[in-house]
Amino acid sequence: MEAGRGSLMERDKPRGVARLLRACGASAQGLRGTFREEAAFRQELLFALVAIPLGLWLGRSGVERALLVAPVLLVLVVELVNSAIEATVDRIGTERHPLAGLAKDAGSAAVFMSFVLWVVVWALLLTDR
Repeated sequence: MEAGRGSLMERDKPRGVARLLRACGASAQGLRGTFREEAAFRQELLFALVAIPLGLWLGRSGVERALLVAPVLLVLVVELVNSAIEATVDRIGTERHPLAGLAKDAGSAAVFMSFVLWVVVWALLLTDR
């Protein structure tokens, strides 16, 4: 390898706008795939489509609106990560293994905790009126 040059893997990766466009394409593909394959994501997205406008309407300031919308978006983010964990575990093998079960259960628990955060933030903000 020549001095001052990156590794072969680094040279093959796009840079600048090309990298950004490729990343956006991968993100869109991930959203479409998760929407198509995961009923939980579709349900949470439906909740978000109601809760986000509601949070924007109920918030009295920019900070309140941000606090009402952020946990809703966090639920979607955590569900995407959970779906990625589940897909990876399923890809690795179909046999039951305690670590595979733990990985899936931990992902599910993360989604649950993001819902708890959503409820707590909304309850604290909306009951403090």
